Amino acid sequence: MSPTQRPKPTAPAEKDPDEEKLLADNRKATFDYHIERRVEAGIALLGTEIKSIRAGRANLREGYARIERGQALLYGVHIAPWEQAGRENHEPTRPRRLLLHRTEIAVLKSEVAQKGYTLVPLRLYLKHGVAKIELGLARGKKHYDK
Repeated sequence: MSPTQRPKPTAPAEKDPDEEKLLADNRKATFDYHIERRVEAGIALLGTEIKSIRAGRANLREGYARIERGQALLYGVHIAPWEQAGRENHEPTRPRRLLLHRTEIAVLKSEVAQKGYTLVPLRLYLKHGVAKIELGLARGKKHYDK
């Protein structure tokens, strides 16, 4: 290479296509329940909710999912209000719709109908810039199992 030529710029390092950024974790769920199956679901959020989640202000501890009228809904998950939103803010514990295929919902509904099973949120994360939630089909532990 001659002194007048510049070296070619190198391309920036590419990100891993399966990169996930963990935003919230429910460690107490694995203490209180036997997790028998895990399911990934999308979650329908408002604009202020995703901003608050990206800031790490979500709590899954009291959350659970239920299947009602052919839809999967997430209850009890607390997403803190976004400070800059003003009057247009969201309710922190509103029910949120989970985005699953109809067949997945039917399978989960039949499994939850069995005695002692529930759907518990385990992790909230970003995958390819989209918020996802990992649900666990769980059976409650007895006191002596803990």
